[in-house]
Amino acid sequence: MPNITILPNDQRYRQGGILFLGTLFIFFVSSLVLYGIYAYTRQNDAQSSVPLPMSFLTSTICLIGISGLVHWATRAIRRSRLYTTAFLLAISGIAGVLFMAVQYASMRELLTGPAMQGGTGKGVAGMVVVLAFLHALHIAGGVIALGIVSVRAALGKYDRERHWPVDFAAQYWHFLDVIWLMMLGTFAMTTGGF
Repeated sequence: MPNITILPNDQRYRQGGILFLGTLFIFFVSSLVLYGIYAYTRQNDAQSSVPLPMSFLTSTICLIGISGLVHWATRAIRRSRLYTTAFLLAISGIAGVLFMAVQYASMRELLTGPAMQGGTGKGVAGMVVVLAFLHALHIAGGVIALGIVSVRAALGKYDRERHWPVDFAAQYWHFLDVIWLMMLGTFAMTTGGF
């Protein structure tokens, strides 16, 4: 029987996290490519050129702020500052809820605006809403994860040597930032912009 080497838990978790983010990346990029093709075929429809809600920019600033906070939390846990880490993660989770509220307002504005009055342009605006909603669902999952990791940090479950969940939370939020910026750029190019 061959000798099988089993990786330590941290390395297996890290590999699983990278695989998870890789599959999400493929999902979002392929969704954006399909959306781009669809929007390109509708570019001559006047309703496709309706401007995006300015609140998308507000939510972008919020998302970048969350990413900065979770990155700061990874630095704090490496110095074994458990309560600072827990506080930063909790604030990040609250800011994630704020992001979702702003996104909800943005999607509602699109759905009730002039793009939905008729023609094929409503398909473009509808696809923007669907993609933004899918991103918001992943934000919701991230908020739940931040809550769990924050409580576990406050309970002393992590230290400078065992902190993979905090690192993964930061990687996940950086990933969500990159995806949202790609989405926002694609939306701006295929609609009326801001």
